[in-house]
Amino acid sequence: MSRMAWVEIDGLRLRYVDVGPREPVDTSTTLLVIPGHTARIEGFDDMIPALAKHHRVLVLDLPGSGESDKPDRRYDLRFYEDTLIGLLDHLDVDQAIPVGGSLGGNLVLRLGHRFPERFPRLVLWAPGGAWKARPWLAWVIDHACGAWAFWPSVRIQSRYWYADDFPGRQLGLDDTFAYYRRVMSPGFVAMYWGMAADQIRHSLFDIAADVDQPTLLMWGDQDHGAGMGKGVAHLHQLLPHDQFHVFAGRRHSLEAEIPDELAATILAFLDPPTPTP
Repeated sequence: MSRMAWVEIDGLRLRYVDVGPREPVDTSTTLLVIPGHTARIEGFDDMIPALAKHHRVLVLDLPGSGESDKPDRRYDLRFYEDTLIGLLDHLDVDQAIPVGGSLGGNLVLRLGHRFPERFPRLVLWAPGGAWKARPWLAWVIDHACGAWAFWPSVRIQSRYWYADDFPGRQLGLDDTFAYYRRVMSPGFVAMYWGMAADQIRHSLFDIAADVDQPTLLMWGDQDHGAGMGKGVAHLHQLLPHDQFHVFAGRRHSLEAEIPDELAATILAFLDPPTPTP
């Protein structure tokens, strides 16, 4: 079912996966799955098969992450938005449904706001940017943080990725840290701090009320890092046409903790059962 491929977008060689049915052609059911901050295609291995039974699924290693190129440059949300649009254009996909959590969820809502005609429905969980903008903190990160601060930051951040009772918690942490050590480079560090700063610099609260598409917003009720619980609740109030789904006992990385349940919830939103006469 899997089809790993490479694409060049704006001079960068990027890895992506393209799985699922091609016929009948209905690009509105193509799912654009967007990884979170520093994440990669492999993080969705347990969820993609369920989604790909009835939908074409695209997943991209974003610049600076996974096996894609990692230029030492400025990284920001607009750069990632343009890269994702570049992938869809390369594949002649006019419409898609963006799906993502954390940074991926942030990009889902931003893409839906920026290109409503291309993204008719939106699916996101625990999005970065579900907080008030703090430009001063983004400035500090831009000017003070570098390779020296990477590991201390990640060690703190990783405490909020998985619920304490998640059986795969330690294996997930070990695998992620090994991946970080393998890809560590100036470009990876620039991506890490650049994307962190730009998410802090902007708030989804400023655009949510103008997002008119049907939206599935999800959250694990143990995910309170950076005020996520209150932020998601406020997004739920702001979004005009959202369904809000809470997963009990789960934390931030829902695609790792409950891939089957997450996929089933997404599919129920995308393909609701036909009512019996």
